[in-house]
Amino acid sequence: MAKTAVIIGAGPAGLTAALKLLEETDYIPVVLEMDSQVGGIAKTITYKKNRMDLGGHRFFTKNERVNTLWNELLPIQGSPALDDKILGRQKPLNRGGPDPEQREEVMLVRDRISRIYYNRKFFDYPVTLNMQTIRNMGFRKTISGGFGYLHSCIIKRPEASLEDFMINRFGKPLYHMFFQDYTKKVWGKDPSQIDASWGAQRIKGLSLKKAIAGALRKKFAATDAQGRQVETSLIEQFTYPKRGPGQMWEVMARRVVEMGGQLMLGARVTGITVEDGKITRVLCQQNGITIAYVPDVVFSSMPIKDLILAIDDGVPIEVKQLARNLPYRDFITVGMLLDKLVLKNQTKMRTLSDIVPDCWMYIQEPDVKLGRLQIFNNWSPYLVNSPKQTVWVGLEYFCNEGDELWRMGEEDFISFATSELVKIGIIHKEDVKDAVQIKVKKAYPAYFGVYHQFHKIKSYLDTIENLYCIGRNGQHRYNNMDHSMLTAMTAVDALGGKASREDVWNVNTEEQYHEQKERS
Repeated sequence: MAKTAVIIGAGPAGLTAALKLLEETDYIPVVLEMDSQVGGIAKTITYKKNRMDLGGHRFFTKNERVNTLWNELLPIQGSPALDDKILGRQKPLNRGGPDPEQREEVMLVRDRISRIYYNRKFFDYPVTLNMQTIRNMGFRKTISGGFGYLHSCIIKRPEASLEDFMINRFGKPLYHMFFQDYTKKVWGKDPSQIDASWGAQRIKGLSLKKAIAGALRKKFAATDAQGRQVETSLIEQFTYPKRGPGQMWEVMARRVVEMGGQLMLGARVTGITVEDGKITRVLCQQNGITIAYVPDVVFSSMPIKDLILAIDDGVPIEVKQLARNLPYRDFITVGMLLDKLVLKNQTKMRTLSDIVPDCWMYIQEPDVKLGRLQIFNNWSPYLVNSPKQTVWVGLEYFCNEGDELWRMGEEDFISFATSELVKIGIIHKEDVKDAVQIKVKKAYPAYFGVYHQFHKIKSYLDTIENLYCIGRNGQHRYNNMDHSMLTAMTAVDALGGKASREDVWNVNTEEQYHEQKERS
């Protein structure tokens, strides 16, 4: 007789768990998603035929299980996409793969370009002391940065904070120029107040030494028969769904339903009963109706704060208090349709509208609150209704629910965001054609406050025998899509006795940063 698996959340982790349960076990998954669409923060929002990627989701992984699943659901393009064709770009296409001009369900091969915008100039990311950087920084700052880096190589600070972590890898002057203000924008805290484990989670493979070495290898490395470099330290290309990241999860959700799984949209979990170390009941509300499920196993990707507070009884007082105070960072993005950018394309890479080639820019300017700027035309021309005539961008702001930015009305916020882009020389106000604001709660689990006591919350959750915590919010860990998916796969393995519960928690605790590629 089939068993029931209740899965809370239809993001990358939840849907992967559902699919793997159907493929590998006799459990029937019931996926409860409080939103009206799947994908979580990796969903795609459509506004007047223009599509928004809420956080910039590169599809790149070193894990073959994840990569195989991505390619199975959305095969890599086999012929040039719209912008490839017009610009004459050569891509390592999948021979025999689908034509993006003819097929909807396809992955595009994209170039990885992201830079830092600081002092109204562009700098490579990660920071490299090349000639362009030296020209932009000026002689005095370059000398200061160089000596600061050498000092950091000789004298290492104890890594008690994220500030220590970054200074050890880039030196104090470069840290102050390129990291401190941006990190404050993202987390609302100075890096000296943030746990160093965030650096270990997200940027542990990056350093000035590796960035310079990577640049030199790129310049002098041998090429293969197609002219592609054989050796690289940072990925130069990644794949990306034609219609945005949400397309992957929409296809996966359809596969889950076709295989017999159940997907409940608009279903908010309101109560969880734990008896004798097991979850015996999960309550959810959908369209004003309360539905009760009796699960054999539960996979939760909901925020741990909400999970703990949803448990009816038996949670230790200290654990409940810690969960109530777990820190998160919320997110506001503005989709803005433009006639053009003021910034000119000063690289060798051509684009459809002759705009800068970046997928996104890190806005390091201290005189604006804007954190990052996405240019959707460069992610995929199919995200933009008129990619040759208009520029479709996403302005990203990091905030806390209820703060000044969060409370601002949509019209006022769009006006504020527009003024910031004008201020730092990226657009002219008269070139704005349309705009929309999107808010996302609990977008980023944070590494400060009571986070240093998170082990107490984890210890309690591990006492619940039939509960597996998966995904970014499900583990309160700043995972990427591939690692979130891998937590789900590992949890299914653990359910079948092929892995342990601790293995689920340990996903992405020892691996290199996801955008670093192993040398060939």
